[in-house]
Amino acid sequence: MSFNPFISLIIPVRNAERTLEKTFEYILNVDYPRDKIEIVIADGGSTDGTLELIKKWQKKHPFIKLVEVPDCPSPGFARNKALEVVKGEYIFFTDGDCAPCKTWITDMLAVFDKNADVGIVGGEIFTLMVEPDNLTELYCEHFRFNMVAPRYGFTIKDGYFPPLTDKSPTQIAGHRAYFFVTANAAYRKKAIDEANARFWNEKTGEDMEFGLQIQNKGWKLYFEPNAKVDHMHRADFPALKKVWVTYGMAHAPLLAKHASQKLDIVFQIFGAWPKLPLISINFPVKGFIYLGYFQMMHLSALIAIISAIIMLSGIGGIVAAGLTAIMSVLTLYFVRRYFDVCFLMKPYKHFFTWCKMKYMTNLMFIIGGLKRSKEFKTFCIEPSF
Repeated sequence: MSFNPFISLIIPVRNAERTLEKTFEYILNVDYPRDKIEIVIADGGSTDGTLELIKKWQKKHPFIKLVEVPDCPSPGFARNKALEVVKGEYIFFTDGDCAPCKTWITDMLAVFDKNADVGIVGGEIFTLMVEPDNLTELYCEHFRFNMVAPRYGFTIKDGYFPPLTDKSPTQIAGHRAYFFVTANAAYRKKAIDEANARFWNEKTGEDMEFGLQIQNKGWKLYFEPNAKVDHMHRADFPALKKVWVTYGMAHAPLLAKHASQKLDIVFQIFGAWPKLPLISINFPVKGFIYLGYFQMMHLSALIAIISAIIMLSGIGGIVAAGLTAIMSVLTLYFVRRYFDVCFLMKPYKHFFTWCKMKYMTNLMFIIGGLKRSKEFKTFCIEPSF
């Protein structure tokens, strides 16, 4: 490739000793001229062996730079500190638990070179197991955690992402939101400067919001699946549940800042993802309500219990009995449909573990979506997995 501009690679880390060594190994295997790259590690106050690890690699490779950010409030804050010192024409982002493929940089740059209107390029994200017997990591691999294509029902191939149109809540933070996470994304520095874009200090959602700033200036997003990064996932299930809470919590401030004054009601149990039937109405509170198998199995179970209580009290008679029977059957149907995918997860002996992980992460996502609704005057019932 003849297009070899100077690039900057930013990696925010905090207590990344478990995975950072592997990240360095993969990054230094990426095919790109060493005199055309700087790697800027922004450490947010690590207390394990992360700093010693970084300094060890710095001795071997002087293009690795360290920006120390003590008491860092968020990953976005660390990235902003790194943005203050970078010199590249193109800014690449990944994380200290990620492993880019050999052609990662050249694949991304080829898109920028051919498409002057592209401000952000993102690639696909797969799983790299750290501990082969770790069930949390294995579940993330089964779930295709952080993959781009499944997020859009495998309807998106390589090429431009759809542009922002109505900016309704589902287009900002729901199933119609097209974005790249900073585990695998590259930005044209000109686009960052034109938008005067900086990451916000929320604990998560900073990559979505950063991208919206750039899109609002007319720059386009492009998906290049060959620019692959493998992700080393959370080490244990409590950490995975926590991250799903924070994902949901990011949506309230995103909607408050960027969404139109709408309430989207999405009938997720019908249609194929991401083309789901929805009703979008003008409403005093911005937000969305997803009606998928997760929501419907709880709703039908609640109605079944209430109607059963009425029936047993002798008030409802045959009507209450009939409603109880119908809602009970519907509950079983929705439960089966919700957990269907767990039958495909191996090893099969952990079926109930997969079911628990699926249910609890979905529950944490919904709890997170509701957690900050009052603060930002929004309302979010997150999708069913």
